[in-house]
Amino acid sequence: MTQELLVGLVSVSDRASLGVYEDKGIPALKDWLGAAISSTWRVETRLIPDEQALIEQTLVDLVDVIGCNLILTTGGTGPAPRDVTPDATLAIAHRVLDGFGEQMRAVSLKYVPTAILSRQVGVTRGKCLILNLPGQPKAIKETLDGVFAAVPYCIDLIGGPYIETNPDVIQAFRPKSAQKPA
Repeated sequence: MTQELLVGLVSVSDRASLGVYEDKGIPALKDWLGAAISSTWRVETRLIPDEQALIEQTLVDLVDVIGCNLILTTGGTGPAPRDVTPDATLAIAHRVLDGFGEQMRAVSLKYVPTAILSRQVGVTRGKCLILNLPGQPKAIKETLDGVFAAVPYCIDLIGGPYIETNPDVIQAFRPKSAQKPA
């Protein structure tokens, strides 16, 4: 029996969490993942304000209590004083995967020069990969299009379930030795 992928989606926004405007991050993440992942998966969502202690608590809960294999955050990655998502993510991380942050910024720089202001990070905590994504739906899609090919193999390596993707959306990359037999 194949293990089900459990994905945590965390939208970090003061105003959306207060209902000032509708959160667009979680729906954008769900849409992209729904098109990209062909294996079995389910989702846990959280909409929270830009409060570092709350972000840390939410991430720890999603990994250590709920058992998420992948967490995607959206929002709070810029240089503004209230943008503390990367700080919270790093505070609870077991390992930092610098390549994810570097690649997310490289992808975004193809579209906007302000991508250099992003502080996005990729980390692991136990058997979970956590990626900080931008807040806008267009930027979320662009970023996932640019980095998700490496996500399934990363999750394999840290002990998570085997993720299969829809090659029309994104082709997961694995070395031949790590691919399931056809």
